[in-house]
Amino acid sequence: MKKITILALHLGYGGIEKSISALANMLCDTYDVEIVSSYKLYDQPVFDLNPKVKVKYLITKYQPNREAWKNSIKKVKPIVFLKESKNSIMTLLLRRRTMIKTIKQCDSDIIISTRDLFNKWLGKYGKKKTLKIGWEHNHHHGDVSYANKVASSSENLNVLVLVSDSLRAFYKKKMKNSKCHCVYIPNVIEDLPKKTSSLKKHRIISVGRLAREKGYSDLLDVMKLVHQERPDWTLDIIGDGAQKNLLGDRIFNENMNDYITLHGYQKKEYINRLLQESSIYVMSSFTESFGIVLLEAMSFGIPVIAFDSAEGATELIKNDYNGYLIPNRDKEKMKEQIIALIDEEDKRKKIGQNGRTTSMNFTADIVKKEWLKLLKKGR
Repeated sequence: MKKITILALHLGYGGIEKSISALANMLCDTYDVEIVSSYKLYDQPVFDLNPKVKVKYLITKYQPNREAWKNSIKKVKPIVFLKESKNSIMTLLLRRRTMIKTIKQCDSDIIISTRDLFNKWLGKYGKKKTLKIGWEHNHHHGDVSYANKVASSSENLNVLVLVSDSLRAFYKKKMKNSKCHCVYIPNVIEDLPKKTSSLKKHRIISVGRLAREKGYSDLLDVMKLVHQERPDWTLDIIGDGAQKNLLGDRIFNENMNDYITLHGYQKKEYINRLLQESSIYVMSSFTESFGIVLLEAMSFGIPVIAFDSAEGATELIKNDYNGYLIPNRDKEKMKEQIIALIDEEDKRKKIGQNGRTTSMNFTADIVKKEWLKLLKKGR
């Protein structure tokens, strides 16, 4: 059995980490799969892994401390700043040294890198016989410097996998003089639920990392507008992240506790149970490369609404078919669309059914075939 090593930054909460776990689970019956993670954030990986998948952590003493370092500057704490700066330098040095050493010593037939930094090291230090694959999840969102960084980091790889076809076309053009071959393989929803939501409960839901780019502050604004007109509807937000306390404080200070609930990080079973009880899914992201959470909501037959700034959403959502895209991050228009779905149960069901059909194109058995075809061909 051939061996695959997947290089990960960590196995905590996040869309990339969820995709890594899903890929490892898909491939472990065909390949000997190992995940090498720079950091160990929790005792166990956040997302469930098949027992066949091996996990190796490179750094256990230090963890990323970007938020703590930034807070030490904001709050003008020199001693804390010096301490966090030292920890940050040690962490980055260890990350580089341990990952390069791992790549040099790795005897796997295939290595899949999930970060542009790892792409660079894999291309430079990976063995010639190894099939070297980069896997880019983020959208450049018009950031030329970021796109250039991804392209340059992938020049010495065999393949760069993109999670949307528009990104594949973009990087293919950008890397036309490179030996690296760009291919499109979408992310996957691991399970298609047997039972869909009834869409009768007055609940709106959103799932994701609580970070600035996910736009949850805007979602709170939208929900305040909805609450003024339909006070019996509530919002559940599931996820963890740097803005958890900021959002929690705002919900408390603005008296939104009775209709908005922050659930924090939750396991898959908990999320699925809440999706089963929800009637509308809302994505407020500024940018999103793929939008796996949209597909998961669709798989439950839930109509979805997103701002069209989330590029991944634009590739999944067809207006008035399986969901709605709101232009220009217009919060008033998003509120109006939510109200329209609240008031039209038949419309919710029709849009939800079409979304369920859409989600069936991204199941594990379909996406796995694309990965196996790539791994077999090597291009």
